[in-house]
Amino acid sequence: MSRLSTILLLATTAVYASVTPAHESHTENKLPSNRWYHEDDHPVHALFKRGPVGDGIIYPAIGTPEWSAGFPPAIADTTTLPKAWVDALNAAAAAGKIPDIPQSTSTNGLDPVYPSGYDPSSAIVCSSTAKCVTPGDVWDAPPGVIALSFDDGPLPASDQLYQFLASHSEHVTHFFIGTNILLYPDQFKTAFETNQDDIAVHTWTHPYMTTKSNLEVVAEIGWTIELIHNSTGGRVPKYWRPPYGDSDMRIRAVAKEVFGLTTVIWNQDTDDWTLSEPVPLTTPEKIQQQMTQWLTGPKTPGLVILEHELSDLSVKSFIDAYPMMVSNGWTRTSLAQLDAGSVYQNAWNSTSQVIPAKVGDLAVKPPARASTTSAKPTATTTKKPASSSLSSGKPGSSNKPLGNQKSGATHFSAASLALSGVIAVIIAAAVGIIMA
Repeated sequence: MSRLSTILLLATTAVYASVTPAHESHTENKLPSNRWYHEDDHPVHALFKRGPVGDGIIYPAIGTPEWSAGFPPAIADTTTLPKAWVDALNAAAAAGKIPDIPQSTSTNGLDPVYPSGYDPSSAIVCSSTAKCVTPGDVWDAPPGVIALSFDDGPLPASDQLYQFLASHSEHVTHFFIGTNILLYPDQFKTAFETNQDDIAVHTWTHPYMTTKSNLEVVAEIGWTIELIHNSTGGRVPKYWRPPYGDSDMRIRAVAKEVFGLTTVIWNQDTDDWTLSEPVPLTTPEKIQQQMTQWLTGPKTPGLVILEHELSDLSVKSFIDAYPMMVSNGWTRTSLAQLDAGSVYQNAWNSTSQVIPAKVGDLAVKPPARASTTSAKPTATTTKKPASSSLSSGKPGSSNKPLGNQKSGATHFSAASLALSGVIAVIIAAAVGIIMA
């Protein structure tokens, strides 16, 4: 090999070394994140779903005799209530936190009636049946948002609903009846484990709640929460919806002071629950007309529509209306996720970490998020509410690069530049040889 060939070979090797970083390919050279996981709303979770995470306690398998043992099979029993629940009720009453409002009465399933002297529309009683709104209750969604939820499940008709929701990547809140969970454990598992939906409380036997005593209210709510807790890896529901929307200041206080629950009502009702009744109060055609009016009309306030997974007809009413929700640009979100806060009292959602807690533990909080940035729902076309503080819409994200994010093919260090000088000298020497 001639001297010239040797010199040129050295120059070529040096050039290659100067532009090819060690241990690097042609991909971007990015610093690793300080977290080993993605946030729950990261798109990767749509590809690789995690199963529900529990509180570390092993609970009986859903649907087994051990799982249902200890729960009342029908009536919400008040004689075997955990002492902690009764003590919490008595303490709240002694502290004046439970208003002294008499029980209402209901005849033949008609709206409850209060004793003389108690106006259901007054601030003292404030019956939601009378459309009296109390601060803290959920009636409306933010503008442009439709809060998706279904009552009365789980039931056989739920299967069709769950398949539809999964096929459209939609998540909803299920206000479940306790005794229905006992009867239809497979549907419950699909809602929570497979679809990873949000689970909330719809009482144990679906009564008019204002007709019940304080202790009966504790039983109706408490047994339902306990069963959900034991069936979701220890999660404690944060929301409840009173059957028929029947609540007042006394009922709200018991739910809040004993169990930490937020009361949810609605601002539109299709009467879809009557579709399977002997004398229905509506028809599928009428429901479609109502949905068309609401979904093509003003978007302020947002929609909280009372819907049921009670029958094939009620489920079909939602499925038929769904395309209008999409085409009219409604932001669709699970009702329990309206405020971008936690879905459960001790967990952010149905797949996140769970803080161990007993039912009625009002001091429990969900685990700390990886970021302190809070996200508030905005009227966007995405399914989940996005953050208004960051353009990415994800807590903890930033518009700034993490550092060293430029391509290895164009990112030259000081050492590379110095090596370039050496190359120049070699090439100059080669030229000198040629000219000699």
